[in-house]
This record gives sequence, C-alpha cells and structure tokens, in this order.
Amino acid sequence: MVRLRLRRVGRKKQPIYRIVVADSQSPRDGRFIEIVGQYAPRAKDNQGVNLDVARIEHWLNVGAQPSDTVRSILRRAGILKARHESRVAIRRQASAIPLAERAEEA
Repeated sequence: MVRLRLRRVGRKKQPIYRIVVADSQSPRDGRFIEIVGQYAPRAKDNQGVNLDVARIEHWLNVGAQPSDTVRSILRRAGILKARHESRVAIRRQASAIPLAERAEEA
C-alpha cells in the first residue's frame, strides 16, 4: 500500500519533516517515491507547512492513504475539506434535475 507519511530530517532537537509518498513496508527514513511537502512543527503558526497541493491530490486520487499525522496536517491546511466538498458537489450534480424539467413535470 502506498502512504503519505512523514520522513524526519533536520538537526537534533530541531526536527523538520518531509511529507513523502512511500510504500508502507519501507522504513521511516528509508526509500520513498516522491516528496510532496514539508512540515516544521517548531515554526510559528502555519509558516511551517509547505505543501504541493496538486501532487497530494494526485496521490490521494490514485489511492494513497495518509498517516494520522499527515491527515491532521492536510485537514488544517484545508485540503481534505476542499476535496470532500468537490466530491459531494459532483455527486449532487449527477442527481440534480434542472429547473426547466421540473416545471414541465408539474
């Protein structure tokens, strides 16, 4: 299974994490497929989050599963909410009946 997860880089006591796409079987700091973002937990506010939204969307559409921490980061960045809203809108559009057809039925 392919996962979006954190890979630790940075110095001792000053962690910086890269958000990577990796096989779930590979070690935490081992082999990965692609870097899609960076997270610095010690930075002020949201300045510590750097994301490539297009690539994250691509990997989520392909079926990659985010780890719990990455899911939390994506939620705070608003990516998961936008993704959910777009999927719901597509579903609602498919079942919607245009107003002209409703008037003819009545």
